[in-house]
This record gives sequence, C-alpha cells and structure tokens, in this order.
Amino acid sequence: MLPRTGDVLHVTRAASVQFLRPIKFRVIRVLDWPTYDGWLWLDGYELNAAGDAVTRRSIFVQREGLQQLQAAPEPRPHTVRARRPVARTPVRVG
Repeated sequence: MLPRTGDVLHVTRAASVQFLRPIKFRVIRVLDWPTYDGWLWLDGYELNAAGDAVTRRSIFVQREGLQQLQAAPEPRPHTVRARRPVARTPVRVG
C-alpha cells in the first residue's frame, strides 16, 4: 500500500523497529528521497488519542508494515464555470 496525502496510518514495529510504541500518523506527503527497496520516507503528523496533530515528523518505514486506519477522502471533481463576457467601453483620458 502506497499512502496518499490525508491517510491516517497505524505505524507499529512491523513498519520499523523504532516504533516500539505504536503511533497514529496522518500523511502530508510521501517524500521522493532515495531509499532501500520496500522502504519509504513519509512526512506528516503524529496524532494523539483524540486524533489531534501533536508533532510534525518525517519517518522512514517499510511499506508492507503500514496499516491504514482511515483513507483520505476522494478528491472532488473540478468544476469549470462558464465565464461571463466582460463589457468593454472606451476610456476617456485627460
């Protein structure tokens, strides 16, 4: 699973040995830094029990060890509105 912006993940020791105490993590972005195969850098916020962001972090984790708790909402389709023509009138100078 490749995380997306807005996903809430449960990050445990399965993702990396640094997470002896599991955390909830909201993804801001997946960083394109060079890594080992199957590993990735995530930028985001550690969440408390209420779901509030408490610390901004960049974490190095194994993709296969991540568990998705909440998927990011689907992006809304972009609506294109018709433009009204602008009324152009001569301008008097001087």
